Amino acid sequence: MQNDLPIRKIIHVDMDAFYASVAQMDNPELKGKPIAVGGGGTRGVISAASYEARKFGVKSAMSGRLAIKLCPELIFVRTDFERYTEISKKIRAIFYEYTDLVEPLSLDEAYLDVTENKKGNPSASLIAEEIRARIFNEVGLTASAGISINKFVAKVASDYNKPNGQKTVNPEEVLDFLEALDIRKFYGIGKVTAEKMYQKGIFTGQDLKSKSKEYLEANFGKSGKSYYYIVRGIHNSEVKPNRTRKSLAAERTFSENLSSEVFMLEKLDHIAEEVARRLSKSKVAGKTVTLKIKYSDFTLQTRSKTLPYFIADKAVILETAKELLYQEKMSNSVRLLGISLSNLNTEKKAKPITKDKEVSVQLRFEF
Repeated sequence: MQNDLPIRKIIHVDMDAFYASVAQMDNPELKGKPIAVGGGGTRGVISAASYEARKFGVKSAMSGRLAIKLCPELIFVRTDFERYTEISKKIRAIFYEYTDLVEPLSLDEAYLDVTENKKGNPSASLIAEEIRARIFNEVGLTASAGISINKFVAKVASDYNKPNGQKTVNPEEVLDFLEALDIRKFYGIGKVTAEKMYQKGIFTGQDLKSKSKEYLEANFGKSGKSYYYIVRGIHNSEVKPNRTRKSLAAERTFSENLSSEVFMLEKLDHIAEEVARRLSKSKVAGKTVTLKIKYSDFTLQTRSKTLPYFIADKAVILETAKELLYQEKMSNSVRLLGISLSNLNTEKKAKPITKDKEVSVQLRFEF
């Protein structure tokens, strides 16, 4: 490692069971009880679960029907995105009192670069503690945080002492921390990839680190190169205050499975209208239309088409979605349809990474 590159102090703040916690805060009778946001009805899918519900195995993306089997005392509450957005704005206002380098990932989590902060505090750990305390005192919710030298390690660390805790991984601790980490804890490595890694004898960060870049690229494609660097503590992505939207989508889950394409077209018309509305509101257009299909057996399929020009008009979006619908015969009845537009006109071509930029160096400093 060289000692002449800039160092960064990154905090990843993640609200604890955000949607469920907001519901419990607004309705004190729900505090301490197992609740699920969304998931009501025979076809509902859970958006979030309180920690009390998680003890029973209830989690997001699970069907309400299964959740109630796992936790018969489960209480379902409706989603309220207007309220979540209101609370999220208050939390972000606190972030901005410490730094302008705030990169929201969603309503309930964000990266903060506090290398140079408005409080003049040299300790990122103390800043994280102060931010978490302020969120609790001023908003009424708990948050967890991860603090380290880059976004990847900070995000992994924020999950380490949840809920209502934080974890600092100092520069000199990064490599040992990553080597000891279960491969399932690596942000960006999903269940399918983890299973593939298990089959190849990769169970921990140390196992991953023992593989060459060529081996990882051969077995995991483009992601293999990323795995090679992140397990070595190398992740050069900066905190971007204005994240560029990469796609825009809308989808619908149906109360009854659809087997007729005529009914599917009717649903697609409404979905395309919603996508067009969101595009208009965001003032963007895109070239790639993707049709998402979830069948009654929960298998998922996507079909995409890239046009030679940017589109934002409902009629063109719908026509392309229809074409994708008829592209292949349905293998089963359908429970969900979605349309997304990507390859947006807001995207910028990434600058090629030079050899020098592939090496990230972090000096020892007060965390």
